[in-house]
Amino acid sequence: MLINHPLLGPRDTQEFTYLGDASLMNRPDPTALGAAQAFHDYLYLRDNPAGEHRELWFHEQGDRSWLVVTRNTVTHEILKVELARDVALAQPALEAAR
Repeated sequence: MLINHPLLGPRDTQEFTYLGDASLMNRPDPTALGAAQAFHDYLYLRDNPAGEHRELWFHEQGDRSWLVVTRNTVTHEILKVELARDVALAQPALEAAR
């Protein structure tokens, strides 16, 4: 399987480490009411989707960038690849914090 890296072009997946669901980028607020339950859910509850899914991949044997890869978990077709930094900066909560 090839990942079309936004900066480096097509790369073999052996250069990358899969790190899980891209929702892990959205850590709970530790000061919010119910933070303990939110962190429990964040750490231990995972979906196992069949179909389109956004995932975090780390380019360990390359430029060490983090990517958000949208992939079909049934066919393994890669639909979209984005730099995780760009995805994070596009989120409204982070925009307001800057």
